[in-house]
Parts: sequence; C-alpha cells; structure tokens
Amino acid sequence: MSEHLYSYQQLASFTEKVFKSIGCSDEHAATATKTLLSADLRGIDSHGIARLSGYVRLWEAKRVNATPVIKIIHETPSTAVVDGDSGLGLVVAPFAMQIAIEKAKQVGTGWVSVQHSNHFGIAGYHAMMALEHDMIGMAMTNASPLVAPTFSIDKMLGTNPICVAAPAGKEPAFVADLATTTAANGKLEILQRKNADTPDGWVQDVEGNPTNDANILKKGGALLPLGGDREHGSHKGYALGAVVDIFSALLSGANYAPWVPPFPAYVPMPAQQPGKGIGHFLGAMRVDAFRPADEFKAAMDHWIQGFRSARTVPGEEKVLVPGDPEREFEAERKRNGIPLLQAVVTDLATLADRFSINFH
Repeated sequence: MSEHLYSYQQLASFTEKVFKSIGCSDEHAATATKTLLSADLRGIDSHGIARLSGYVRLWEAKRVNATPVIKIIHETPSTAVVDGDSGLGLVVAPFAMQIAIEKAKQVGTGWVSVQHSNHFGIAGYHAMMALEHDMIGMAMTNASPLVAPTFSIDKMLGTNPICVAAPAGKEPAFVADLATTTAANGKLEILQRKNADTPDGWVQDVEGNPTNDANILKKGGALLPLGGDREHGSHKGYALGAVVDIFSALLSGANYAPWVPPFPAYVPMPAQQPGKGIGHFLGAMRVDAFRPADEFKAAMDHWIQGFRSARTVPGEEKVLVPGDPEREFEAERKRNGIPLLQAVVTDLATLADRFSINFH
C-alpha cells in the first residue's frame, strides 16, 4: 500500500485545528496534539494520527468531553486520584503525570491513579515526562476489552500497556514501552489496511482456535496475552495485563475488565458500569531519593554500554536497548517526514472536509 510523507509541522497544525474544532481550548488542543503525534514520531503508527478520527467519533458519541474540568478528588503527600471528567486521555494523563512529578519533587515519589478518562495515546509519552527532572517515570492504562485470558474465549482485558522510562547520562534514556499482549490492537488495524495476515500467536477465533485473520476481532475473536499460548508463557502476559487493570482502575474507581468503555464509538457501551471511564496509573520517582542522580546516570550508562557490546546471534547487527528503535524512528522522521498509509490520508481528508480545514 502506498505511503505519503508529511512533516511533523504539517500534521501538528492540522491535528491541533481538529481538536479545536471539537471544542478543545488552545492549551488542551496543543497538549493533545503533542501527545498523539509523539506516537507517529516514535514509529508507533498504530497510536498516532491514524486514531484522530476515532477520538472525533468518541466526541460525536458524547463519550469525550472536549472541555473537561480535571481535578484531584483524593490525595496524600505522595499519592492522588484524578477525575478526568471524560476528557481526552491525551490531556488527562499528562495532567496527572505532572502531579506525580510535583509530588516526587516534594517527597521523593509521586503516584497518581486516574478515573473517568479516555484512551491516552502511547504510554511512553507520559512516562518520559519524568526524564527531564532526573526521575524514573511509569505509565500504564487499561483499555477496551479485546484480550482473552489464558484458557478463555471471553474478552476480559485490554492490551493494557506498561512503560518505564529511566534517565541515563551520556547514553539515551532507557524507555521500555510495551503492550501486555503479543501485539497491540493498532497493529491489527495496520495489517487490515494492508490486507495482510497476522503472525502466529497474535489472535484466536470466536471458539478459541488459533488464526491469522487480521479482521478476527470483528468476527468475535480475541487478541492473545503476551506469549500467545500457555506453552510460550501467555499466563505471564495475562498476569501483567491484570496488574495494569488493578493499578489503573481498581485503585482509582475507573471501569475494569470487560466493563472498560470500548475505543470504537460504534461498539455499544457495556451494560454494567462498575466505575467511571477508563483508568490510568502514573508514577514518578526522584532518582536522588535513592542515590545521587549523577551516580545513577553513570551506572545506567555503564549498564547500557554493557548490553550494546553483548555478542549477537548470527545475522543480527547489534543488541538493542529498550527505546532504541523508537529513538531512531524519531530522528529519521523529524528529518525526512512521517509516512502515512493512503487509508489514513483518506480518513484525514474526510476530517478536513467535516471541519472545513485544509489538510494538504
């Protein structure tokens, strides 16, 4: 499928106008744009501008509040619960992460759980906010129930990503950003646009049988936990996804398990709503709450260099450190532009017509 290159500035200008068109303030539109497009810059195309129309549809369905009053509803010196007032997760999560950072500045660590939010883009953006403060950042969120636990045919969990970002000195930061499934749903969407099959171990059909059909979720199938099947450790991916659900929703009062609101606006909301909206969990730890930051960052450099110099298996050029591929994508895309599939371009052109915005 053909691809088209766009500069970050082109896409940012367009995206910001779309968010303003649905009623976002200038500040929220700018934050949402920066959060969303960080995915495209980092090569995580499944979570970037390709999802813009999905956020607009949620707003049309009155499931996203473009003018939320985001507030703390409970706190201690090191913790807080934030109510996102049904706002864009792209705005609510950075707000909550900033609270975690401020609490860490005061008492060493800050932990914030969030209720009443929506899809927050990539976890990496929020966790990486801590890096410039010499802090370790953590971010996780629950998501639409698309994942069958090991031995189940029922979809009980979301792709429930986890990110941990740790600063280094001369080396780039360590950034581990991963779904707790073998593949994120957005990867399926990319394969659908390319009319391609999935690799083994990504999905199962409605009866729990392995399949390679990238459209299987529309036929009642499910994504599989990290590992794919029991023999390859899917029970561990299932457990990690459950941990994210507990931290994100049961601590905050958000919806959990199969009652998490679905991202596609056309999918009916669950009949039962034990909580409010989607839940996130964000954390910041001041490195010097444990040891001097310079010492830690020097040790991180040594740690990273050790992995980079590890011997490789035949045919591989180097051992990667978490965050390397995304950082390389970001440098290349800032230089040469962000590639968009024709299906995404068509989708954005439809948005442009809807809001009378010039896209090209």
